[in-house]
Amino acid sequence: MDRSNQFVPNDTRDRKGSFYTPRIWVELSHKYIAHVLGKRWQDEYTVWDCAAGTGNLLMGLENKNSIWASTLDMADVDVMKDRIHTGVNLLQDHVFQFDFLNDDFENLPDGLRQIIGDEDKRKKLIIYINPPYAEATSTATRVGTKMNKTGVATGNRTHTAYSDKLGKARKELFAQFLARIYFEIPGCIIGEFSTQKALTGHNFNEFREFFLANLKASFVVPANTFDNVKGEFPIGFKVWDTAEGQHFKSASADVYDAVGSYAGKKTYRADPGCKYINDWIKRYRAHGNCIIAKLCYVGNDFQNNNKVQICSPMKDIIGHDVIFNISEENIIAASIYFAVRKCVAATWLNDRDQFLYPNSGWENDGEFQSDCLTYALFNNNIQSKYGTNHWIPYKENEVNASDKFNSSLLSDFMARKMVSYCSPEDSAVQDPWRDAREHRTGSEFSREARYLLNAGKELWKYYHAQPKCNVNASLYDIREHFQGRKANGRMNCRSSNETYNGLIANLRFASKTLAAKIESKVYAYGFLKE
Repeated sequence: MDRSNQFVPNDTRDRKGSFYTPRIWVELSHKYIAHVLGKRWQDEYTVWDCAAGTGNLLMGLENKNSIWASTLDMADVDVMKDRIHTGVNLLQDHVFQFDFLNDDFENLPDGLRQIIGDEDKRKKLIIYINPPYAEATSTATRVGTKMNKTGVATGNRTHTAYSDKLGKARKELFAQFLARIYFEIPGCIIGEFSTQKALTGHNFNEFREFFLANLKASFVVPANTFDNVKGEFPIGFKVWDTAEGQHFKSASADVYDAVGSYAGKKTYRADPGCKYINDWIKRYRAHGNCIIAKLCYVGNDFQNNNKVQICSPMKDIIGHDVIFNISEENIIAASIYFAVRKCVAATWLNDRDQFLYPNSGWENDGEFQSDCLTYALFNNNIQSKYGTNHWIPYKENEVNASDKFNSSLLSDFMARKMVSYCSPEDSAVQDPWRDAREHRTGSEFSREARYLLNAGKELWKYYHAQPKCNVNASLYDIREHFQGRKANGRMNCRSSNETYNGLIANLRFASKTLAAKIESKVYAYGFLKE
């Protein structure tokens, strides 16, 4: 890929959130604009890239008399003007320094200012941009590992003018670009590269209320194909007609892989009144005193799934927004939440997909509930060094333990008959298990759940055959025992004990098999939409 824009240091570009646009996506975006506006669009429309950087987005355009390029840094302006001497199709007087989020339109060159001030001419204007993606805060900022970008995203005129309308989206620079364009250049066409947050993100609900434009065409590509972007998430190119005011509800975007091959379609939906999975789980907060674990989570989308974990109550977790205490009364709800968030593999394409408030179908599906519980039992981060380990799914005699476990809560719980698990507001009793303790006829687990339980049992038995083993060990403890740690403290991926490697591989395969079974119910019960 052409990286001729690398005249500005990467640390400067990272601080400002700017990333160059690969030629492959520039050329593809031209085709999508032509599809919407017609093959002669370059002759019939004026193009202004108001976040031009060093001009990569404008490469390949033919009518230099109708192209304008502005950027924040004079260094980038100098680069673009130097490139004109080497054949880049721009006019010297159409390239200028302009701080789009701060400067007044009165400071624009006369020709462009006249277009913006004329209602009819604005309809033939394309604001064609790959705006910066910097945010005021990030997870790294919250935990103190990176410089706060608040000054970048909030210290400007546009943020001040449209903060109330943007709502939580005001921290996003690209949202600020779109807001100023929408309100101050009404009726224009917008062709823009950005993340898909504006279409589906929870923080963009207020944005979607005012940004009434018709999404005419779009495609998505992997973000890490853009220079200086390492994350695995989609960046979309979208053609908006701001003269056709309408709320965004849904759209089907074309999908392209990293080398530009068509890979199908992806549907994006915005449901203004929808509720999310975090709204759902909060209804099941524990009321008892016996807390057996805590569920740590933040956000409702795939990009935050790596922060979702079940760990010991006494373990200190840094950087998590929400801690949900798990007790015997809500362990099924917590396990469902955990399994739903974890069983579907995260990809660059679904990274911004939102987990939603489910329908009621799961409440009478005992097998789904027991599947999720089983999945949670073998994918948690419980460690016995942080207090009593309540997450042992077996009795002492089943794994040949040398002593009594400190807790049999989980094995006792699983021995009871699972009956309908009802919603808190629908239950006339405090115990959502509806007197399950009176029916000790044994829980029914699916074939896949039993396969995982049996794989775990063999691993536990092998561990308990080791000298000086910890009788109350969790799965995490067992892994640590056999795999050990590197000098940097990270657990090794494999063990020198080949018997253990075989047992853990079998357990992981069984866990993936169960996850695949749970996945179909995730969509059936509305936790995710196809």
